Amino acid sequence: MSTTSSIRHQIPFPERDPEELLTLSEAADILRVPINTLRWWRQTGKGPDFFKIGRHLVTTVGDLRRYIREQRRHNHS
Repeated sequence: MSTTSSIRHQIPFPERDPEELLTLSEAADILRVPINTLRWWRQTGKGPDFFKIGRHLVTTVGDLRRYIREQRRHNHS
């Protein structure tokens, strides 16, 4: 793991830059769900927004935060 990556993972999620890119694996870790669950949600249009950079699926910290807020709001309705 690179030094930049190590430092980034020490920053708590709420304090991260909203434009920071997250891999599928990193998003799964934050949401505490298996990677395949995120893949299924993406396929069915139910999960957080992901986009491709080259061959890699990524999302942003801001998009993941928005998804979490939407889920919280939906579950409290």
